[in-house]
Amino acid sequence: MKGVFYGVGVGPGDPELITLKGYRVLREADVICSPKSRAEKEGIALSIVRSLLDIKQKVLELTFPMTNDKVELELYWDKAVRQILSLLKEGKKVAFITLGDPSLYSTYTYVLKKIKQAGSYPVETIPGVASFCACAAAANIPLAEGDEKLAIIPAVKDLDPLRLVLQNFENVVLMKIARNYPAVVKILAELGLKDQAIYASRCGMPDGFLKAGLPTLPEEMEELEEVQKDYLSLIIVKRSNYV
Repeated sequence: MKGVFYGVGVGPGDPELITLKGYRVLREADVICSPKSRAEKEGIALSIVRSLLDIKQKVLELTFPMTNDKVELELYWDKAVRQILSLLKEGKKVAFITLGDPSLYSTYTYVLKKIKQAGSYPVETIPGVASFCACAAAANIPLAEGDEKLAIIPAVKDLDPLRLVLQNFENVVLMKIARNYPAVVKILAELGLKDQAIYASRCGMPDGFLKAGLPTLPEEMEELEEVQKDYLSLIIVKRSNYV
């Protein structure tokens, strides 16, 4: 009997946002694979699942460091895939959990490519609630209406294209903004969009933070001093002045 590989999105943090199908797959899995960074004692995705499910299956924790070094990452991806393939060869149902949705900026997609290349094992990806969807819901705003355009971009490297995106899209989601937060806020202020943005960090988690309008003065920044450093942070910009 062939094993089955599942990718399960567990949502942004609130365990009640895990889908019914995701919950069922996790209950039926023989092994749950949990990604984590070197610094974490336990992956955030696993902590979400633990709060919802009494895990009796084997948990395989897989380390993926927070680095842009592709050579180093390849080593960790390959190691994880070897472990997963070994379980699939035994006929196990293996569920790889991931924050948000598996198809969006997820380590799962890199592992998935290698699993598909390695053999003909059945694969099923279970969607999850993306963080920006949860943030829009928490702020009670639409992400897009009617014929409006919506752009989703990471703000981690070259910010030059950001101006064009902000000028040509009515709605913009900026992911991974912690590292470049001051530069992003400067661009938004120059375009007159600072007050038409929402900052969110760890949305759906107990320590989640949501703020309409972006502070720029030093004294205003105190409130965001800690949360803005979080990898799990984003900004939603709406030119329609809905904020």
